[in-house]
Amino acid sequence: MDNLNDAIQKLKLTAADGTSDNVEGCLDCLLQALAQNNAETSLKVQESGILQVFPRLLSPHCSCAAKVANIIAEIAKNEFMRNSCVDTALIPPLVQLLNNRDQEVLLQTGRALGNICYDSHEGRNAVDLSGGAQIVVDHLQTLCSNIDAANQKLLTVFCGFLLNYSNDNDALQAQLINMGVIPTLVQLLGIHSEHTALTEMCLVAFGNLAEIESSKEQFASTKIADELVKLFKKQTEHEKKEMIFEVLAPLAEHDVIKLQLVDAGLVDCLLELVQETVDSNKEDDISELKTASDLMVLLLLGDESMQKLFDAGKGSVFQKVLSWLPSNNHQLQLAGALAVANFARNDGNCIHMVEIGIVQKLLDLLDRHVEEGNVTVQHAALSALRNLAIPVLNKAKMLSAGVAEQVLKFLKSEMPPVQFKLLGTLRMLIDAQAEAADKLGKNIKLVERLVEWCDAKDHAGVMGESNRLLSALIRHSKSKDVVKAIIQSGGVKHLVTMATSEHVIMQNEALVALGLIAALELGTAEQDLENAKLVEILHKLISDDSSAPEIKYNSMIMICTIMGSELLRKEAQNMPFKEIVSKLRRHENKLVAQQALVTEQRLIIES
Repeated sequence: MDNLNDAIQKLKLTAADGTSDNVEGCLDCLLQALAQNNAETSLKVQESGILQVFPRLLSPHCSCAAKVANIIAEIAKNEFMRNSCVDTALIPPLVQLLNNRDQEVLLQTGRALGNICYDSHEGRNAVDLSGGAQIVVDHLQTLCSNIDAANQKLLTVFCGFLLNYSNDNDALQAQLINMGVIPTLVQLLGIHSEHTALTEMCLVAFGNLAEIESSKEQFASTKIADELVKLFKKQTEHEKKEMIFEVLAPLAEHDVIKLQLVDAGLVDCLLELVQETVDSNKEDDISELKTASDLMVLLLLGDESMQKLFDAGKGSVFQKVLSWLPSNNHQLQLAGALAVANFARNDGNCIHMVEIGIVQKLLDLLDRHVEEGNVTVQHAALSALRNLAIPVLNKAKMLSAGVAEQVLKFLKSEMPPVQFKLLGTLRMLIDAQAEAADKLGKNIKLVERLVEWCDAKDHAGVMGESNRLLSALIRHSKSKDVVKAIIQSGGVKHLVTMATSEHVIMQNEALVALGLIAALELGTAEQDLENAKLVEILHKLISDDSSAPEIKYNSMIMICTIMGSELLRKEAQNMPFKEIVSKLRRHENKLVAQQALVTEQRLIIES
């Protein structure tokens, strides 16, 4: 410790007499003390005030600049020293040293700046103001192709500096992206893939930059997909695979990169990994299985990548994920169901999948999860069934296969995501299927549950889908019995409220359903319609200039229909309907204008 005190005193004298000779020994002593006890020595350095000597010793012409930068790199490992380094104006001379050609000076300067920037807003800001990042990016571009071991070490330090400089800082990450750092880092990964430390540093940098939306286009213009897949194939250690996965996941959100990853052979790697880990109980293997299967599903979210892997139903990947549905592994069941839901994004794929019997596989899977089942698997399987039920050609086949009956088993579910998909699946199934709509509409348990969910204000999706299914049961069945069941269960008020939705399609569905209620069971429904303020709502819909033509049209049909109820007719006569309808006779939409004429005549007759 005496040697350290002597060294500090000598350095102070150096500052006083303006010379930088004979300081090498003092600096060596400092480095030795830091190696033995970094924190304690750093504190002594801070208290002594010798940091103020360092800016002059960092001169490009000073032979000890590399050692001084090394000392700064060591003391900046301590959080409490970083602000002191900034406050004593060490950043500008360090950044100037980045223009030096000496490799050791560059190495130690890169370390010093990187450590000062670590988790330090002040450090990053000072480096930003001094323009340090651009110089380092330029060095990376210049030195990228050099595979000399010393150069690789320098490249690793520079990558580490950029990582510490920009970590968790969107503005600085965007700055690096604008400087063109991404293509350079991708090149580094390709050229130096055998250098572990440099590769890992590139991967961590990619993981940060890939989270920024503006980076995706730049990544898409490079060979990042090929390089990551090549690197992934070489890995045997869990930690290395996880590092690559952390880069792949955000990149695979971009549709162009999805396709590039598929073309680069990532899917085969993922399938192989699933095969290796599916029967293992090891924590690392379970984690890898989940990540690999999740990533597979993510790749299927892109239309082009999905269609390529589907390959008209002959794709090996498509065949493989189907085999996951009957698996005993919940993660694979989930991934399999989600994959089917993603493949089922166009009519051609859906029709083919129903033809080859996928519906039964999904029903078998659901059957295993009825009693206290896995909610995510339930949700995924119902999503797949909903998508498969969209094409007209599939509806009757799926109803014959017992899809509606199986789906109804989940009516007791208290999980909103499951409720939402259940409702959507039933709504798709009964579209233009009168018999099925009639059968479901007479199911009092279903209707009562729908009316209950129409009040689910905490879950807008469930509430909206419940309203839409209530309306669909009436519209597609056109059945008196269905209408009666819905009136008796208290569904009328919800359909009236649905007519005020912000979505035109929902408004229209509600008005058509209400029109059928009024046509088939007006006497039974009139009190509920009055209580729900139907007449007032119809007045608002036809008088509102922003109402869509079809809403005005169906509202006027409804006005004509409710004239058959004395209760509702009297209420309508007390409102200025005639004036509004008269104006609508001049509406630019011919159907609206024609219906306005009919409605006006009806109002005159009833007045």
